[in-house]
Amino acid sequence: MSELLNDAALRAQRYLAEIGERSVAPSSAALAGLAAFERELPADSCSAEEVLAELDVFGSPATVASAGGRFFGFVVGGSLPVTVAAAWLATAWDQNAGLVVLSPVNAALEKVALRWVLEILGLPMGCGGGFVTSATAANFAALAAARHALLARAGWDVEGQGLFGAPTLTVVVSEEVHASVRKALSMLGLGRDRVVAVPCDAQGCMRIEEVPQVDARTIVCVQAGNVNTGGFDPIERVCELAHAGGAWVHVDGAFGLWAVAAPRRAALARGVAEADSWAADAHKWLNVPYDSGLVLVREATALRAAMSVEAAYLVQSGDRVPYQYTPDFSRRARGVEVWAALRQLGRSGLADLIERSCRFANRMAEGLTRAGHRVLNEVVLNQVLVSFGSAERTRAVVERIQRDGVCWCGGTVWQGHTAMRISVSSWATTETDVERSLEAILRAADATSR
Repeated sequence: MSELLNDAALRAQRYLAEIGERSVAPSSAALAGLAAFERELPADSCSAEEVLAELDVFGSPATVASAGGRFFGFVVGGSLPVTVAAAWLATAWDQNAGLVVLSPVNAALEKVALRWVLEILGLPMGCGGGFVTSATAANFAALAAARHALLARAGWDVEGQGLFGAPTLTVVVSEEVHASVRKALSMLGLGRDRVVAVPCDAQGCMRIEEVPQVDARTIVCVQAGNVNTGGFDPIERVCELAHAGGAWVHVDGAFGLWAVAAPRRAALARGVAEADSWAADAHKWLNVPYDSGLVLVREATALRAAMSVEAAYLVQSGDRVPYQYTPDFSRRARGVEVWAALRQLGRSGLADLIERSCRFANRMAEGLTRAGHRVLNEVVLNQVLVSFGSAERTRAVVERIQRDGVCWCGGTVWQGHTAMRISVSSWATTETDVERSLEAILRAADATSR
């Protein structure tokens, strides 16, 4: 085991040491090399060393270099070195994080990390919270808590009786609602298409004057950080209107919620602490490894009621049993990585990471604008939308950039405009990365016919 783990560590170190000089997208030869994995299930065993070598030789070259500093697609953060190391150690611990009795260390670290998250985000300290797989899972769990609370107030036990014959709930969303919220609504039986969609402004933010009248059987979903523009819905005013009618307000804040941790950006999320539930991704701006979402709910008992179930063999010891706040029973100890990131960064480190990303995004927008290209959004956070003229030319520029490999940016369609989206989210991104990437983007634009 010792030699195998040392081999894995050396291979990982070599991969990360070389990532800054390789193409961000894998080469065609590397992709062709994946055919080596296409084989019949072996009849006989082989050594663990052989398996690891095969993964490295054929797998490593075919990865997307999202762990480096020049990947600007999909709001993907990198993984802080301390979180990679913590993940390795936690994997060696091999803890089942669902029960206190199975992992006292995870239970303790989750409690501390949850408290730190609430402090950094300025949310009520009595909130219930869980460490889930993603923002989709966090939205699911939070909206399940909302469904429980609103139906319980109407005298209906949704966990016991289901939705057959239940009082009807109304869900209000933005026209720009993220697909993960719609997916969560569909899984909850609330229907992704049975929503009231509120029109948005030019930045994709909900128009407050268009928010409908709501009541105590309404869930209002707002965004902290539009996935295209980085814009924020008017959360404070939505909360005032919604709570006056007895409605529940949920904040989808996968990456934008972390802006609260940066003093110069916190005003974007004014009023966010007045909401009833929140969803965030730790693998975005907190930069921990993937499979790390956070669900936070003001009414902790609602989250626990929606997520928990009892059985004779499930030991309910401790004042916070982790599985009672997430959809999973057995799961890995992902809270260890969140704790490690916050322990190392502290308030100032996290604020600097966020501010640095926003500064780099503004530099990208400035350089593109100066070169005569149209930036479609007001760059308030880490998102930049740029058009290179016609839809055909913009798509061609995106394709050339991805093929070139200096950096990676994705395409999107924003309010009828085909655009390229740049998201600066990684701790690993440096000024040199930004300037090198900007040069590559402008070079691709110049080489593409108008």
